[in-house]
Amino acid sequence: MSPRWELDPETGVVAVVAYAAVDDCGVVLNATLTEGQVCGGLAQGLGQALLEHGVYDRASGQLLTGSFTDYAMPRADHMPATADAFHPVPCTTNPIGVKGVGEAGTTGALAAIMNAITDALPAEAGLLDMPSDAGEDLARVPGERLERARLIVAPR
Repeated sequence: MSPRWELDPETGVVAVVAYAAVDDCGVVLNATLTEGQVCGGLAQGLGQALLEHGVYDRASGQLLTGSFTDYAMPRADHMPATADAFHPVPCTTNPIGVKGVGEAGTTGALAAIMNAITDALPAEAGLLDMPSDAGEDLARVPGERLERARLIVAPR
């Protein structure tokens, strides 16, 4: 899994602009459906890493983001260009060698996106929350290190 992402240093908005993944799905029975599952998993992982945020009222514990109006989920315009490939290694525990693929894209995408952001930010940014707010994370970086970090992660 390899995401390419950009951060707008003025707004703090992170955009994943390209994503490459190689998945071991066992014997692929239907490449179109398998690719769709991996793409859907990427959308889910991207949403968890960058968008989805459950907010609760501190006084009452009431969920404030209980509808799709208030809870950001990934849309088509959030999805990057993707390059998917399969490395099929047949499963040895069933007669046709298939493996589950439904969540494969999710687990890899979530980790890859958060690790890419973590690698680009200086250590002074500290621990990252999810969903990531790289702009907020950069705000914790003092002075000259902040300018260097902005140069590293600014859009090219």
